Amino acid sequence: MAAVSTSAAPGAGGAEAGSSSPPPAASARRDFYWLRSFVAGGIAGCCAKTTIAPLDRVKILLQAHNHHYKHLGVFSALCAVPKKEGYLGLYKGNGAMMIRIFPYGAIQFMSFDHYKKLITTKLGISGHIHRLMAGSMAGMTAVICTYPLDMVRVRLAFQVKGEHTYTGIVHAFKTIYAKEGGFRGFYRGLMPTIVGMAPYAGVSFFTFGTLKSVGLSHAPTLLGRPSSDNPNVLVLKTHINLLCGGVAGAIAQTISYPLDVTRRRMQLGTVLPDSEKCLTMLKTLKYVYGHHGIRRGLYRGLSLNYIRCVPSQAVAFTTYELMKQFLHLN
Repeated sequence: MAAVSTSAAPGAGGAEAGSSSPPPAASARRDFYWLRSFVAGGIAGCCAKTTIAPLDRVKILLQAHNHHYKHLGVFSALCAVPKKEGYLGLYKGNGAMMIRIFPYGAIQFMSFDHYKKLITTKLGISGHIHRLMAGSMAGMTAVICTYPLDMVRVRLAFQVKGEHTYTGIVHAFKTIYAKEGGFRGFYRGLMPTIVGMAPYAGVSFFTFGTLKSVGLSHAPTLLGRPSSDNPNVLVLKTHINLLCGGVAGAIAQTISYPLDVTRRRMQLGTVLPDSEKCLTMLKTLKYVYGHHGIRRGLYRGLSLNYIRCVPSQAVAFTTYELMKQFLHLN
């Protein structure tokens, strides 16, 4: 997922607690379902990402070995950034992230629901495996649609006060387009992103969906509660959502993290002094592994991602559950 990258999909919002007929207004609520799902996913993504924006900034600085902070660890960097750039420095690039994450979260939620139904009806695949397949496809779809925005966000987040290459989002778009090969410049590092997103989103959706369905099936009273917009649907309690989402995100992140490091270095491109050695996914992987090893290279900053996982999932799942009930998506 985040995932996302890392939330439940609209079609997986709860388990049916009964078979009674839907309320009279149910058919009317189906109107604009995709739009309401889009809004719910986008808002959930924005809230989750804003919560962990400081950790995201530090992760990018550590992954790409920024010369101002490369000698620091996660917590040391969190303290050093405000001293050098002010507290707003922790949120550098977050504006571009919000522009990206709203459509990203919305597209991922909607496409997961669509792919899951498509896989079940057209291919006849059901059970837990269809979550894995649909999650992978949804993650890749969202990445392809929003990748240029992620590229700009990373460039802005990598800048340090006093050494700005880009003055803002629009200037970053214009500069990358003019100096890095037009539209192709916006998709630098797309391949490792897609390759990394497939297992990340797939495992994230698969793990969360499996934990959720098993939990609601075996302990509905203990782990679940009726949805406020449809008493016939069970949803996970907030603290259980947090636990399941945290486990799903941690497992998915561990599997795909080396590809995330590769993607960041390729996205930064000419900003890095060793950019000519990071032109392709395989070259970048070999370079990072050869010069920095596994722990300090391919998995540098992973501890930060584990720390990000719990609050990110907590906000994402809580917000999305509230939005689903508010917008009558259950």
